[in-house]
Order: sequence, then structure tokens, then C-alpha cells
Amino acid sequence: MVANPPESRVGSPGHGPFPLVADRGREWRPAMGRLRELAAERVAIESVWPEIDGGRHPVKRVIGDVLEVWADIFCDGHDELAACVAYRAADEADWSVAPMRFHDNDRWVGVVPLTRNTRYVYTIEAWRDLFASWRRDILKKRDAQQDVALELLEGLALVKTALSGASQADKRIAERQLVALDANSAPERLAEALLSAELTGFMARAGPHANRTRYRRELEVVVDRVAARFGAWYELFPRSMSDDPRRHGTFDDVIRHLPRVRDMGFDVLYLPPIHPIGCAFRKGRNNALTAGPDDPGSPYAIGSAEGGHTAIHAELGDFESFDRLVKAARAQGLEIALDFAVQCSPDHPWIKAHPEWFDWRPDGTIKYAENPPKKYQDIVNVHFYREALPSIWYELRDVVLFWVERGVKIFRVDNPHTKPFPFWEWLIREVQDRDPEVLFLAEAFTRPKIMRKLAKAGFTQSYTYFTWRHTKAELTDYLTELTQDVASEYMRANFFVNTPDINPPYLQTGGRAAFQIRAALAATLSGAWGMYSGFELCEATPIPGREEYLDSEKYEIKAWDWDRPGNIRDYIERLNRIRRDNPALHTSTNLRFYTADDDNILFYGKTNAAGDNVIWIAVNLDPHSAHEATLDLPIRVAEGAGERLTEVEELLHGDHVTWQGPRQRIRLDPGSNPCAIWRVSTRPI
Repeated sequence: MVANPPESRVGSPGHGPFPLVADRGREWRPAMGRLRELAAERVAIESVWPEIDGGRHPVKRVIGDVLEVWADIFCDGHDELAACVAYRAADEADWSVAPMRFHDNDRWVGVVPLTRNTRYVYTIEAWRDLFASWRRDILKKRDAQQDVALELLEGLALVKTALSGASQADKRIAERQLVALDANSAPERLAEALLSAELTGFMARAGPHANRTRYRRELEVVVDRVAARFGAWYELFPRSMSDDPRRHGTFDDVIRHLPRVRDMGFDVLYLPPIHPIGCAFRKGRNNALTAGPDDPGSPYAIGSAEGGHTAIHAELGDFESFDRLVKAARAQGLEIALDFAVQCSPDHPWIKAHPEWFDWRPDGTIKYAENPPKKYQDIVNVHFYREALPSIWYELRDVVLFWVERGVKIFRVDNPHTKPFPFWEWLIREVQDRDPEVLFLAEAFTRPKIMRKLAKAGFTQSYTYFTWRHTKAELTDYLTELTQDVASEYMRANFFVNTPDINPPYLQTGGRAAFQIRAALAATLSGAWGMYSGFELCEATPIPGREEYLDSEKYEIKAWDWDRPGNIRDYIERLNRIRRDNPALHTSTNLRFYTADDDNILFYGKTNAAGDNVIWIAVNLDPHSAHEATLDLPIRVAEGAGERLTEVEELLHGDHVTWQGPRQRIRLDPGSNPCAIWRVSTRPI
């Protein structure tokens, strides 16, 4: 084995962070600037949380939350330490501070109030608290009946040093305690003043901050409005709202349906693209390559001679009727969300005006979208680099801002994982810096790390794999990952039970109970959930052998019987009312799973931050058969206190019952009650 050369050995001159410079009579010494910088960092600040990717990405909260900041903080020796979280809104110059308290094992925690819909910056500062160290030691010496005369003079000197830089208000507090006292005062009187609660508080604020150390990074938290975390979404195709397959629906037809959507308890009405649809390579029914003369085409083939992403499909209406829809929805307690699909039909005006924004084949034809073996001949994708950078970035940002100006503050983004991450990080920041109320939902069914990266890049909410998680083990593992892992700091799930593109086999074969089960799971597991219209009618007819709807509304105008026998509209209304009335269901990170001794019954619960709203949920995951289970109730029974009575109200059916002891036997029948939701209170016997 060859030994390391001397200059590379640990401990040799120049190893590690010390640059080497010549010094008189000495061969080497550390550069003084760096040495002073290192010496100043006497207090160690490590393992800061929350911090995502070394501060590269922000964490997320909503207005009214508090941000708990944790760190390991310690120093050499035995001095008392103090620390704070320094924070400010991004548009503020001055920093505020929130004190940190010792937790255990050198772990400290501070709490930052988040009161504005904006971005906050935060970091940590820590220092040796000389007065607290002095106070601790003199109390020990005095209790041991040792002479503390010199220590009192040391304490007085610390106070006088603090007074020189204190505010007038703090000076008045300190001077009231030390009036007429000096080094010649009686030790008892001086000790009484120096150890008083008032002076201790003053010194905690104004005392010397020896070796004050600041964490090397400034971190960010994005504070959204509450709709970022809690809401129920309903998706419909405006062109089908005429209730007549022979007539194209309009925005005014959608207005007519608003009370139905409102009565089911939804908060967001989401519309697929409302722009002109291209004619070139237009798709026919069931995605046929050839369209008939009356086929409306897919709304995702955006753009025609009438306009592109800032135009409205003429058969839907005009800007006046769109504005009327936004206003009418707001009056019903609904918010309009639009689809932002970054793709074009071959007829889009951008193609002629900006050919550099697109990819072209060697024969001079434009390259249409593909996901081999699937081909989307009616769609072409934009290019984000080469000659398209930066003009296409600005154009797409301005499209979003155009609709924001028309009152749209929520965008569902189609296939964001096929566009560059830097683009999304830039665009979302550009839009939210202008209007922080704007929210973005990522429709990205792709690899887990890519979905997480999109959330880090700024997407407010994310579609998930919930649609394909059906067993108890799958749901438990996946929901634990989403709600308790690192991703919960920046990724918010929106559980859609179906989409125009996804008709899962569970719904195809499970009957009415399957729809109730999936709605109950989505509505109670996640703070945000959604459904595509027809779900409430238990519509599940598939293309044979595929997870797609037969006669998909993406390619034709539909007419629905909204009162179709077997519908679950009332059930969905009850779910959404229960969600709205119970704060425990307004978030996801409070989810906890409990034990039920049948693999078909999922038992879980949520408790709100105040602790006064406790919800337990049990769901039979088998839509075909009844199942029984013994539930291990998450209650604490003090030793010797006897059993407890657990008083519960079953919210779906209104039953009030009392359970005795830590276990309860239940039966869930998909024909009558596939799910139970209990609001809980407990008391000892």
C-alpha cells in the first residue's frame, strides 16, 4: 500500500477549510479572514427542519398555520444558550424573531405565526447567554452558602453593558430594579435586584449575545390560502351541459347547473380547456382517427383560426358570458378552475407566427405528440429551448396571467411532467409573485420522484396514485408515505376518484358500493378530493379491457340523466357536509391508521390541532361482501381507572351510541353501510 503524500494527510498544513499563506518566520498559517469566520461560529446549528434539499426548495403551509422550526443547537463548555427563529415576509425588509425553547438532547424548537398569503424567509440564530449562565451559577453558589460578592459585581457589569444598547422601554424596566444600586450596595439588595423576574426578562431580550451565530442558509415557506389544502373539486365538460347531445352546451348552461354542483357540497368547479378546437387531424368518437362532420373533437387540441389559449370556443360563448359564469359561481360559493394545457392543435396560430416554438421532422412536417405506441395526431407540443427560449416562456406565463385577470385563480395543469422543471419553477413564481392567491394542480401520473419534483418546483397540489390503491396494505403504505414522510412538507395530494381518462377496474366491476367506498376514502383521507361528472351516477361503462370510458366525453357531447336511479348524489352531499363541519378533516398530515382485525376493513382517524374534534372512519374495501372486524380503539385507559365509555355519533346516518372498553365489534355491509364516520368523545366510567 502506498502511503498518502504528506500534503494530503489529515492534520497537515492546508488540510480542510484553512487556506495557507506565508508568515514571517513560519512556513504556513491559516488565512486570518477565514480563521475569524470559523471562530465566530462557536455555537453549532445543525439538523435544521424543515429544510428541503439543503434549502433549494420551499416548504408549504396555509394562512393561519404556525411553522415549527427545529434544530440541534449546542456549544462547547457549559454555558446556557439562547436561540430564535428570524423570519420576515418576502416583501418586508425588517426581520421579526420567534424565541426557540430547549426540547431535549440539544434539540430546540421555535414557532413562527404565518398570517399572510405570501412567501416567508426564515433562518436560525443562536448565542451564548452570558446572563442566564451567570444567574444559574450564582444561584447554585448561594444555595451552597458560598461568598458571591464578586459574582454580583460580574452580574451588575453584564446589566450595565446591556443598558448601553437597550431600548428606552427596556431601560426603564432595568433602571427600576437597579435604582440607587451600585458596587457599594448591600449584597442582599443587589442580589434581589439582579435576580428579579423583571430584570431576567430584560436581560433575555437585551443581554449580551456572545458568539452570536446565524445559520448559513435562509429558507423559504410558501403560505397559500386555505383552498390549497382543503377543498372538493367537481369536473364537467361545459359542452355537455345543454342536456341535449344534439346541442353544444354554453357557459349559460353551466350556470344553470351550478345549484346542482353546490348542493353536492363542492368548492371548485373545474372545466377542461374552453378554447377553440383545431380541425386538422380532429379525433372522432372514442378517439377514432377520422372525425365525422358533427364531431366536436377533443378540447385538448387547442387552437384554430379563431384563436388559441387566450380565446374562447365560440359555441361555448364569449368573454361576457364567461365573466357571467365566474360571477355566478362565486355567488354559489364555487370557484372556477381552468385547465392549462401546454399543447396546440396543428391549426394553432402560434405555429405560423412562431415556428421556432415547435419541433419539425426532416420532411418539413410538424412533429405531433406521441407516447409510443400511442399517437396524438391532433396535438403538437411546444419546444422550450433553442430559439424558443425565452419567448415561449413569457408567452405561456402571460396566458396564465390573462385568465387571472378574468378572475381565475386555480389552474389544473395537464401533463406537467412532460415540460421542463425549471419552466414550472419560474412560471409559478412569476405568477404567484403577482397574485399569491393563484393555485396550481399538477396532473402528473408518472414516476414518484418526478411527481415530488413538480411539487418542489411550486405546484400547490398533485394528482396521486390513489386511484390505483385499493387494498388495505396499499392504502396504508401509500397514505403513510404521503402524510408522514418528508414529502408532506411540500406535496399536497388531491384525491380524484376518476378522470375523463381514468375509469379504474374497481369502479367498472364494483357496482354502486364501489363508488360510495372510493368517495368516502377520498373525502376523508385527504384534505382535497375531486371527481369527474358521471361518478355520482355510478357511470362505469368501459372500453372492453381498458381503463377508459366507452363513448368518452372527451370526443363527443353527452347528455346525462342527473336523477338516474341508483345515483349517490345525496351520499356525496353528506360526505362533503361532514368534511366541512369537522376541522379534523380539513387536512391530511393528521391522518393515523388504527388496527382492525379484518384485512377488508380500513380503520383510521384524524384529530384537529386544537384536539376538540376527533373523527374515526372505518371503510369496507370489498364492494361485494359484508365484513366484520374488531376495532382497537385509540383511547388511553389509565391504570386502575377502569374501562372507558366512548360516546360516538355516526355522522352518515345520525346514530348516537356508547361503546364500552378499548375494543368494538362492527359490521359493514356494502349494500347498506360500506362506511362509517364517527365523531368521538370519551369519558371514564
